[in-house]
Amino acid sequence: MSDEEHHFESKADAGASKTFPQQAGTIRKNGYIVIKNRPCKVVEVSTSKTGKHGHAKCHFVGIDIFNGKKLEDIVPSSHNCDAPHVTRTDYQLIDISEDGFVSLLTETGNTKDDLRLPTDENLLSQIKDGFAEGKDLVVTVMSSMGEEQICALKDIGPKN
Repeated sequence: MSDEEHHFESKADAGASKTFPQQAGTIRKNGYIVIKNRPCKVVEVSTSKTGKHGHAKCHFVGIDIFNGKKLEDIVPSSHNCDAPHVTRTDYQLIDISEDGFVSLLTETGNTKDDLRLPTDENLLSQIKDGFAEGKDLVVTVMSSMGEEQICALKDIGPKN
C-alpha cells in the first residue's frame, strides 16, 4: 500500500448521458432526435419500403431546437439512433444586464446568471418590454446536450 493521498477534482457531472438510444422506427413527428450531433425536433418522418437488401429506411427532417437550422438524416428503421434528453424549466426573471445576460431565480432561491437573452427577435422584445414595464415574468428554459436557451415567456402579473 502506498502512503500517498490521492486528490481528485471533479470536473464532470454525475455521468448521465446527454442522449439515449431509440429505435429509428419508433421516432415520430414532434419527437426529438440527434442529427449531426445537434438536438432536433422532428418535423417530418417518412419510411421507405424494404429494398432488395433488407432494411426499411426512415428519413428524418428535424429543426435544431437551439438555432432553428433544418437538418436531415436517413437511418435504417431497425437501427438505434440517439435521442436527446430535453428538459424545460421555469425560472422567474430578476434582472437583465447590459451585456445581454439574464439573472434568473431558481426554485431553490438561488440565482442563475449564465444565460443569454434569446436570439429570437419577437421573444427578445417581449422580454425586454415586459421587464421595462415592471411585470413579473417567468421564462421557460429548454436544456439539452449541455446547451440551454430561453424558449418561452409567461407573464404572472405586475410586481407588488
